[in-house]
Amino acid sequence: MSETATRAAHAKVNLFLRVLAREADGYHGIETLFARLELADELVARTSGDQSVTLEVSGGETGPPEENLAFRAARAAVETMRRPFGVHLALAKRIPVGAGLGGGSADAAAALSLVNQLAGNPIPRAELLHLAARLGADVPFCLAEASLALGWGHGERMLALPALPPAPVLLLTPAAPVRTAEAYAWLDEARATSGRRGALLLDPAALSTWSDVARMAGNDFESAVFGRRPAVRAGFEALAGTHPLLCRMTGSGSTLFAIYRSERERDDAQMMLGKKLGTVTATRTL
Repeated sequence: MSETATRAAHAKVNLFLRVLAREADGYHGIETLFARLELADELVARTSGDQSVTLEVSGGETGPPEENLAFRAARAAVETMRRPFGVHLALAKRIPVGAGLGGGSADAAAALSLVNQLAGNPIPRAELLHLAARLGADVPFCLAEASLALGWGHGERMLALPALPPAPVLLLTPAAPVRTAEAYAWLDEARATSGRRGALLLDPAALSTWSDVARMAGNDFESAVFGRRPAVRAGFEALAGTHPLLCRMTGSGSTLFAIYRSERERDDAQMMLGKKLGTVTATRTL
Protein backbone atom coordinates (compact mmCIF):
# COMPACT_ATOMS: atom_id res chain seq x y z
CA MET A 1 0.00 0.00 0.00
CA SER A 2 1.37 3.40 -0.94
CA GLU A 3 1.96 6.15 1.60
CA THR A 4 0.91 9.76 1.02
CA ALA A 5 2.03 13.07 2.52
CA THR A 6 0.98 16.66 1.77
CA ARG A 7 2.70 20.00 2.25
CA ALA A 8 1.90 23.65 1.52
CA ALA A 9 4.59 25.40 -0.55
CA HIS A 10 4.45 29.07 0.46
CA ALA A 11 5.34 32.00 -1.80
CA LYS A 12 7.96 34.55 -0.75
CA VAL A 13 8.71 38.20 -1.42
CA ASN A 14 12.03 40.01 -1.21
CA LEU A 15 11.48 42.99 1.08
CA PHE A 16 14.83 44.25 -0.09
CA LEU A 17 17.18 42.79 -2.69
CA ARG A 18 20.69 43.97 -3.50
CA VAL A 19 22.60 42.31 -6.33
CA LEU A 20 26.37 42.32 -5.95
CA ALA A 21 29.01 42.21 -8.68
CA ARG A 22 29.11 39.33 -11.13
CA GLU A 23 31.61 36.69 -9.96
CA ALA A 24 34.14 34.68 -11.96
CA ASP A 25 31.71 31.73 -12.22
CA GLY A 26 29.11 34.00 -13.85
CA TYR A 27 26.81 34.10 -10.82
CA HIS A 28 25.99 37.12 -8.65
CA GLY A 29 25.97 37.34 -4.89
CA ILE A 30 22.89 38.82 -3.27
CA GLU A 31 21.82 40.43 -0.01
CA THR A 32 18.12 40.09 0.67
CA LEU A 33 15.37 40.05 3.26
CA PHE A 34 12.95 37.19 2.62
CA ALA A 35 9.36 37.10 3.90
CA ARG A 36 6.93 34.19 3.50
CA LEU A 37 3.33 34.65 2.40
CA GLU A 38 0.13 32.75 3.13
CA LEU A 39 -0.31 32.23 -0.63
CA ALA A 40 0.84 28.68 -1.35
CA ASP A 41 0.90 25.83 -3.85
CA GLU A 42 -0.03 22.37 -2.55
CA LEU A 43 2.17 19.34 -3.15
CA VAL A 44 1.07 15.77 -2.51
CA ALA A 45 3.69 13.00 -2.64
CA ARG A 46 2.79 9.31 -2.87
CA THR A 47 5.12 6.34 -2.85
CA SER A 48 4.94 4.16 -5.96
CA GLY A 49 6.21 0.73 -6.81
CA ASP A 50 7.95 1.47 -10.11
CA GLN A 51 11.08 3.11 -8.63
CA SER A 52 10.67 6.29 -10.70
CA VAL A 53 9.73 9.93 -10.05
CA THR A 54 6.59 11.19 -11.80
CA LEU A 55 4.79 14.53 -11.69
CA GLU A 56 1.33 15.85 -12.54
CA VAL A 57 0.52 19.57 -12.37
CA SER A 58 -2.85 21.31 -12.16
CA GLY A 59 -3.71 25.00 -12.07
CA GLY A 60 -0.75 26.34 -14.05
CA GLU A 61 1.71 25.64 -16.86
CA THR A 62 5.18 24.76 -15.57
CA GLY A 63 6.80 23.24 -18.67
CA PRO A 64 8.26 19.73 -19.12
CA PRO A 65 8.52 17.65 -15.90
CA GLU A 66 12.31 17.32 -16.28
CA GLU A 67 12.62 21.11 -15.96
CA ASN A 68 10.26 21.39 -13.00
CA LEU A 69 12.07 22.17 -9.73
CA ALA A 70 9.81 19.92 -7.66
CA PHE A 71 10.54 16.99 -9.98
CA ARG A 72 14.29 17.71 -9.91
CA ALA A 73 14.24 18.05 -6.12
CA ALA A 74 12.43 14.75 -5.64
CA ARG A 75 14.83 12.97 -7.96
CA ALA A 76 17.84 14.50 -6.17
CA ALA A 77 16.49 13.35 -2.81
CA VAL A 78 15.87 9.80 -4.07
CA GLU A 79 19.36 9.62 -5.60
CA THR A 80 20.89 10.84 -2.34
CA MET A 81 19.23 7.96 -0.47
CA ARG A 82 20.93 5.46 -2.81
CA ARG A 83 18.12 2.95 -2.64
CA PRO A 84 15.18 2.14 -4.93
CA PHE A 85 12.29 4.41 -4.10
CA GLY A 86 9.46 5.52 -6.37
CA VAL A 87 7.40 8.64 -5.81
CA HIS A 88 4.53 10.36 -7.60
CA LEU A 89 4.03 14.12 -7.11
CA ALA A 90 0.72 15.93 -7.59
CA LEU A 91 1.25 19.70 -7.65
CA ALA A 92 -1.62 22.19 -7.44
CA LYS A 93 -0.36 25.61 -8.59
CA ARG A 94 -1.75 28.76 -7.01
CA ILE A 95 1.39 30.93 -7.05
CA PRO A 96 1.90 32.76 -10.39
CA VAL A 97 4.64 31.06 -12.43
CA GLY A 98 7.89 32.87 -13.26
CA ALA A 99 6.87 35.97 -11.36
CA GLY A 100 9.54 36.38 -8.68
CA LEU A 101 7.39 34.85 -5.93
CA GLY A 102 9.52 31.74 -5.49
CA GLY A 103 6.77 29.29 -6.46
CA GLY A 104 9.13 26.83 -8.12
CA SER A 105 11.58 27.12 -5.22
CA ALA A 106 8.81 26.53 -2.68
CA ASP A 107 7.67 23.47 -4.65
CA ALA A 108 11.25 22.16 -4.67
CA ALA A 109 11.60 22.64 -0.92
CA ALA A 110 8.30 20.87 -0.32
CA ALA A 111 9.38 17.98 -2.56
CA LEU A 112 12.66 17.56 -0.68
CA SER A 113 10.84 17.48 2.65
CA LEU A 114 8.06 15.14 1.50
CA VAL A 115 10.31 12.58 -0.17
CA ASN A 116 12.56 12.54 2.88
CA GLN A 117 9.51 12.14 5.14
CA LEU A 118 8.09 9.24 3.12
CA ALA A 119 11.45 7.46 3.32
CA GLY A 120 11.66 7.85 7.11
CA ASN A 121 13.87 10.99 7.12
CA PRO A 122 17.20 9.33 6.19
CA ILE A 123 18.68 12.63 4.89
CA PRO A 124 19.98 14.90 7.70
CA ARG A 125 18.69 18.48 7.68
CA ALA A 126 22.14 19.91 6.88
CA GLU A 127 22.34 17.72 3.77
CA LEU A 128 18.78 18.68 2.75
CA LEU A 129 19.82 22.35 2.89
CA HIS A 130 22.86 21.52 0.73
CA LEU A 131 20.59 19.90 -1.87
CA ALA A 132 18.29 22.94 -1.67
CA ALA A 133 21.17 25.35 -2.37
CA ARG A 134 22.13 23.39 -5.49
CA LEU A 135 18.58 23.69 -6.83
CA GLY A 136 18.24 27.48 -6.56
CA ALA A 137 18.94 30.62 -4.54
CA ASP A 138 15.46 30.75 -2.93
CA VAL A 139 15.10 27.03 -2.13
CA PRO A 140 17.05 27.06 1.19
CA PHE A 141 14.81 29.83 2.56
CA CYS A 142 11.68 27.94 1.50
CA LEU A 143 13.03 24.77 3.12
CA ALA A 144 13.98 26.56 6.36
CA GLU A 145 10.33 27.58 6.89
CA ALA A 146 11.30 30.82 8.65
CA SER A 147 8.77 33.62 8.22
CA LEU A 148 11.51 36.28 7.93
CA ALA A 149 15.21 35.82 7.18
CA LEU A 150 18.25 37.68 5.91
CA GLY A 151 19.91 35.86 3.03
CA TRP A 152 23.26 36.43 1.37
CA GLY A 153 25.85 34.71 -0.81
CA HIS A 154 23.82 32.79 -3.38
CA GLY A 155 20.91 32.54 -0.96
CA GLU A 156 22.45 29.60 0.85
CA ARG A 157 23.55 31.67 3.86
CA MET A 158 20.70 32.76 6.09
CA LEU A 159 19.91 34.32 9.42
CA ALA A 160 16.35 33.70 10.64
CA LEU A 161 14.85 36.80 12.27
CA PRO A 162 12.03 37.19 14.80
CA ALA A 163 8.71 37.16 12.98
CA LEU A 164 6.94 40.45 12.35
CA PRO A 165 3.17 40.70 12.95
CA PRO A 166 1.19 39.29 9.99
CA ALA A 167 0.52 42.08 7.51
CA PRO A 168 -1.99 42.39 4.63
CA VAL A 169 -0.37 42.12 1.19
CA LEU A 170 -1.53 42.82 -2.34
CA LEU A 171 0.29 41.19 -5.27
CA LEU A 172 0.09 42.56 -8.81
CA THR A 173 1.45 40.32 -11.56
CA PRO A 174 1.49 42.12 -14.94
CA ALA A 175 1.14 40.10 -18.16
CA ALA A 176 4.81 40.86 -18.90
CA PRO A 177 6.96 37.95 -17.70
CA VAL A 178 10.64 38.53 -16.94
CA ARG A 179 13.21 35.75 -17.21
CA THR A 180 15.74 35.83 -14.37
CA ALA A 181 18.70 35.52 -16.76
CA GLU A 182 17.37 38.50 -18.76
CA ALA A 183 17.03 40.63 -15.64
CA TYR A 184 20.62 39.92 -14.57
CA ALA A 185 21.89 40.76 -18.06
CA TRP A 186 19.97 44.06 -18.07
CA LEU A 187 21.35 44.90 -14.63
CA ASP A 188 24.96 44.11 -15.67
CA GLU A 189 24.54 46.28 -18.76
CA ALA A 190 23.20 49.19 -16.72
CA ARG A 191 26.07 48.90 -14.27
CA ALA A 192 28.84 48.81 -16.87
CA THR A 193 29.27 52.58 -16.48
CA SER A 194 28.37 52.93 -12.81
CA GLY A 195 30.59 52.74 -9.72
CA ARG A 196 30.85 50.22 -6.93
CA ARG A 197 28.03 49.55 -4.51
CA GLY A 198 28.01 51.37 -1.19
CA ALA A 199 28.13 49.58 2.14
CA LEU A 200 24.99 48.27 3.81
CA LEU A 201 24.72 47.32 7.48
CA LEU A 202 22.41 44.33 7.82
CA ASP A 203 21.34 44.84 11.42
CA PRO A 204 18.53 42.56 12.71
CA ALA A 205 17.69 45.13 15.39
CA ALA A 206 16.90 47.64 12.62
CA LEU A 207 14.36 45.22 11.09
CA SER A 208 12.08 44.73 14.07
CA THR A 209 9.00 46.61 12.79
CA TRP A 210 7.28 47.05 9.42
CA SER A 211 8.21 50.74 9.51
CA ASP A 212 11.89 49.74 9.86
CA VAL A 213 11.53 47.37 6.91
CA ALA A 214 9.82 50.05 4.81
CA ARG A 215 12.83 52.33 5.28
CA MET A 216 15.20 49.56 4.10
CA ALA A 217 13.05 48.27 1.23
CA GLY A 218 14.45 48.35 -2.29
CA ASN A 219 15.20 46.11 -5.25
CA ASP A 220 18.22 46.53 -7.56
CA PHE A 221 16.36 44.92 -10.47
CA GLU A 222 13.60 47.53 -10.56
CA SER A 223 15.21 50.24 -12.69
CA ALA A 224 16.49 47.73 -15.27
CA VAL A 225 13.15 45.89 -15.49
CA PHE A 226 11.00 49.04 -15.49
CA GLY A 227 13.04 50.39 -18.42
CA ARG A 228 12.29 47.35 -20.56
CA ARG A 229 8.84 46.33 -19.35
CA PRO A 230 6.56 49.40 -19.37
CA ALA A 231 3.69 47.26 -18.06
CA VAL A 232 5.68 46.51 -14.91
CA ARG A 233 6.49 50.19 -14.40
CA ALA A 234 2.82 51.11 -14.89
CA GLY A 235 1.80 48.45 -12.38
CA PHE A 236 4.29 49.73 -9.83
CA GLU A 237 3.09 53.32 -10.19
CA ALA A 238 -0.54 52.27 -9.82
CA LEU A 239 0.18 50.07 -6.78
CA ALA A 240 2.29 52.77 -5.11
CA GLY A 241 -0.60 55.17 -5.73
CA THR A 242 -2.78 53.19 -3.29
CA HIS A 243 -0.56 54.51 -0.45
CA PRO A 244 0.70 51.28 1.10
CA LEU A 245 3.27 51.10 3.89
CA LEU A 246 5.76 49.83 1.31
CA CYS A 247 5.68 48.88 -2.37
CA ARG A 248 8.39 47.04 -4.33
CA MET A 249 9.03 44.44 -7.03
CA THR A 250 9.91 40.97 -5.76
CA GLY A 251 12.87 38.97 -7.07
CA SER A 252 13.67 39.72 -10.69
CA GLY A 253 9.97 40.37 -11.35
CA SER A 254 7.54 40.77 -12.70
CA THR A 255 5.29 40.62 -9.62
CA LEU A 256 4.93 43.78 -7.55
CA PHE A 257 3.80 43.72 -3.94
CA ALA A 258 2.42 46.23 -1.47
CA ILE A 259 2.11 45.86 2.31
CA TYR A 260 -0.72 47.71 4.06
CA ARG A 261 -1.50 48.82 7.59
CA SER A 262 -4.91 47.11 7.60
CA GLU A 263 -6.94 44.60 5.60
CA ARG A 264 -9.46 47.33 4.82
CA GLU A 265 -6.75 49.47 3.16
CA ARG A 266 -5.60 46.45 1.16
CA ASP A 267 -9.12 45.55 0.07
CA ASP A 268 -9.85 49.16 -0.94
CA ALA A 269 -6.63 49.15 -2.98
CA GLN A 270 -7.66 45.91 -4.69
CA MET A 271 -10.95 47.49 -5.77
CA MET A 272 -9.15 50.61 -7.02
CA LEU A 273 -6.72 48.60 -9.16
CA GLY A 274 -9.25 46.37 -10.87
CA LYS A 275 -7.85 43.85 -13.37
CA LYS A 276 -6.51 46.04 -16.19
CA LEU A 277 -2.88 45.98 -15.05
CA GLY A 278 -2.57 42.25 -14.39
CA THR A 279 -3.52 39.54 -11.92
CA VAL A 280 -4.22 40.93 -8.45
CA THR A 281 -3.99 38.60 -5.44
CA ALA A 282 -4.75 39.41 -1.81
CA THR A 283 -2.74 37.55 0.83
CA ARG A 284 -0.83 38.11 4.08
CA THR A 285 2.67 37.65 5.41
CA LEU A 286 3.16 34.68 7.73
